[in-house]
Amino acid sequence: MFHHNKEECPPGTVPIQRMKYNFSEEKLLNDDILIKDIPGVHVAETFIPQSYAPLYQVNGISSLYNPKVEKGQISMSHIWVENGPVQSSNRITMGWHVHPAMYGDAKTHFYTSWTVDRKNFPGGYFRDTSTYGGPTYEVYMAITQDPKTKNWWIIAGKVNMGYYPAALFSNLGSASIVGWGGRTKANVGGHSPPMGSGHFPDGNRTHESYFRSPKIQGSSLIVYTPDSYMTKDFSDNTNCYAVSYHDKYYGEVYNEGVVQFGGPGGKCGI
Repeated sequence: MFHHNKEECPPGTVPIQRMKYNFSEEKLLNDDILIKDIPGVHVAETFIPQSYAPLYQVNGISSLYNPKVEKGQISMSHIWVENGPVQSSNRITMGWHVHPAMYGDAKTHFYTSWTVDRKNFPGGYFRDTSTYGGPTYEVYMAITQDPKTKNWWIIAGKVNMGYYPAALFSNLGSASIVGWGGRTKANVGGHSPPMGSGHFPDGNRTHESYFRSPKIQGSSLIVYTPDSYMTKDFSDNTNCYAVSYHDKYYGEVYNEGVVQFGGPGGKCGI
């Protein structure tokens, strides 16, 4: 699924793409799309709120797209776990994004990142991405905690990519919120890029960006599909992006839960 060389990473470590360019830590910290209340960032996400905490896993099968992104823009799809107040939120996220300023290209890259005072780490790119109307390419993604070590494992496809040690975090012994969806970022006052397939969800798998078969794990340690009443959908600009969750979606293709999201972007405001 991923483009990479034949060199393997040591067991238990997370792979990080070797960059063609040198990026300072300051640049990465200032380019934080994970903070939804900074200018230029827009979101369309479904999440499980704190009332269902503690949570120990989030997963789903993500469609892969390559939205057109211009200079100064970012478009991403991700799942995440988080805990703590905004000022000191501990968060792990994984997914795919198109981020020309970081990679020097417009390909769809796998990424995983963690935040304790907000640090970001990039990954390799996907060889194949979906097109509107088909064909559709997918990848399974999961963030899950080992109940004994409390380390957080990153899983993509059938591969355990590695883990983030529990010692990295100040308050992520469990997650209070988990979720699925997309985000974009643009220069303040500029146009926002497409999210996902670049089209609003319409119930057709070959048209929309999605996470199908989304599941979570709570205090019972049973992995299950959340009921729709447990979730909240949020889009900060419904003229640009939409999101919805269906726990039993009997549409054209699905007979399972699905988070549908995406949109064309455009003049979305700050």
